[in-house]
Amino acid sequence: MQAQRDLKAFNTLGLSATAHRFVPVATSSELDSTLRDAQSRGPIHVLGGGSNVVLQPVISGTLLHIGIKGRALRADDGKVAVVCAGAGENWHDFVLWCHHRGLHGLANLALIPGSVGAAPIQNIGAYGVEVAQWIRTVHVTDRHTGRRAKLSRDACQFGYRDSVFKREEGAHWIVTAVEFALDRQAVVQAAYPSLRARLSEAPLSHDAVLAAVMSIRRERLPDPMVTPNVGSFFKNPLLSQAQADALAQNEPGLPVFPAPDGFVKVSAAWLIERLGWRGVERDGVKVSDDHALVLVGCGATSAVPWLALADDINESVRKAFGVSLEMEPQLMGSPAEAAV
Repeated sequence: MQAQRDLKAFNTLGLSATAHRFVPVATSSELDSTLRDAQSRGPIHVLGGGSNVVLQPVISGTLLHIGIKGRALRADDGKVAVVCAGAGENWHDFVLWCHHRGLHGLANLALIPGSVGAAPIQNIGAYGVEVAQWIRTVHVTDRHTGRRAKLSRDACQFGYRDSVFKREEGAHWIVTAVEFALDRQAVVQAAYPSLRARLSEAPLSHDAVLAAVMSIRRERLPDPMVTPNVGSFFKNPLLSQAQADALAQNEPGLPVFPAPDGFVKVSAAWLIERLGWRGVERDGVKVSDDHALVLVGCGATSAVPWLALADDINESVRKAFGVSLEMEPQLMGSPAEAAV
């Protein structure tokens, strides 16, 4: 345990924040003992790779830094293989590990920053694929009781960038490991427009998709180890087909994508760029020159300018198009002035 730990090195925005109690957790057994000790010490927070979080200055109580490692092949019938990975494994490294063993399904999700444990929480997705379709079971521990459980894919209640872990009924769970059912004979997923365009003259293969996804992401999204960012700062709005049709009628060229449950997604990046936000910089935070959905740090070390710019962008989109944007990263902690 470390008291008053600075977290600047533990989040990809490079924000200064102080955890009252910072506890690295390397195994499930360590998590059990840490939870017993933390129950009487205020709120319990969980941090993984720090690539999808906006840290406010004060993290009270106990912050658990989940670093549980391990990759194992649990079952393999020659077609479908069940692979288990610890929550602290690097996501991109895990994708490559599976790919090079002929275990397919995750190539479209390559180079997404963060840890394996964050993947089901956010239901990460890219280039026409969501991780939910490949998840078999999520291993969890109740942060209040220490009880361990395994949640099926249905129990995780996956939605667009959403899961039970982000809602009140599932917020008590801490993800410790994830099991994936990957397919040696999976169909190549290359229908997403930008991916299809990149592969238009290449033979379709899982190798080609992996290479194309990595190439596109490196061109359009800054490396968070070099330029502070969390990737997409906003979710693509979900609208009814009627709402999307009405918006597209007024805004020709608006990209619209299919989504589950009768909804469609509209491009948040297109709406933001349409209003001239690309390249705008305020107080050390900038809308990326390369992608309007990405905010990048230019010196800001506090959450305040990030949230202020995001609020202004959201308000302008709401006024212009009648559409509200939702932040993709999670907000953790409290402002310094709110600390007791």
